[in-house]
Amino acid sequence: MVNLSNPTEAAHAALALVGPTASGKTALALSLAQQVPLEIISMDSALVYRGMDIGTAKPSREELQTVPHHLIDILDPSQSYSAADFAKDATRLIADIRTRGKLPLLVGGTMLYLKALVEGLDDLPLASPTIRAEIEAQAASEGWPALHAELAKVDAVTAQRLPPHDAQRISRALEVWRVSGKPLSSFFGATRVAGPDIAVVSLEPVQRSWLHQRIEQRFDHMLQHGFLDEVRGLRARGDLHADMPSMRCVGYRQCWDMLDSIKDTLPAAHDLRKMRETGVAASRQLAKRQLTWLRSMPHRHVLACDQADLHSQWQALLQRLSVL
Repeated sequence: MVNLSNPTEAAHAALALVGPTASGKTALALSLAQQVPLEIISMDSALVYRGMDIGTAKPSREELQTVPHHLIDILDPSQSYSAADFAKDATRLIADIRTRGKLPLLVGGTMLYLKALVEGLDDLPLASPTIRAEIEAQAASEGWPALHAELAKVDAVTAQRLPPHDAQRISRALEVWRVSGKPLSSFFGATRVAGPDIAVVSLEPVQRSWLHQRIEQRFDHMLQHGFLDEVRGLRARGDLHADMPSMRCVGYRQCWDMLDSIKDTLPAAHDLRKMRETGVAASRQLAKRQLTWLRSMPHRHVLACDQADLHSQWQALLQRLSVL
């Protein structure tokens, strides 16, 4: 195996195992952990949140204990986490893991995170938790359309490309304005901070129907293991709402909407059936968007995740990449 603690010997700074939802990333990552010393960096925008376990298909406690994991359960659902935050944290973690002589393995399907890490980011002002909290409080009082209108006055270019309820991006754009006095759009095309060299391995099914079946099975498994109660508990806190990034995660949004519609009473069979249908449909749309992102990356290494020889494909690729 390549000595990852010595940058001159490693062909890439890290390995990224990506793919659409339900494509089998976690299982493949854990199988590799049995072969080489590695640490996993989660590249999933939902797994950062504590208390969101069932609906995110978060690795089990046993799985988390088999190999070190990073960027899981690092935030409360009331907080926000951006692609810029991820790129900064992942870059630091990659360097730290390499100094320990281990392979940094990024695993997940949040393609915007991957893009930010691989292509680099414009050198934006640092986040300000204080200003972000002020914006969240203002939004709770006035609504996101009002903040969108405020953004239009100081950064018309950014406001024009954002819908009035895009809480996360409106918040970030206003934060940049209040921190720097400059519109977010003025930073695009400026000096870009280059990211580390990442070898991207993509799990992509030959037959889309295979993925659709797994998505349905996963959603049913979530419902059978307490997903509805998990969302009820999040709603009962009283400080979360449907427009927060955490509650816009696929599955959570559909369950939240159902509970809204029935005023948190006991759902009837047709309520659950409709929620399941909308949740599965949203998951399929997410998978479609993820595959579109991946197919725009010409240098990725593709593994056919629905084929019986997946493990052989994986081992052969790891040999070519000098991981084994």
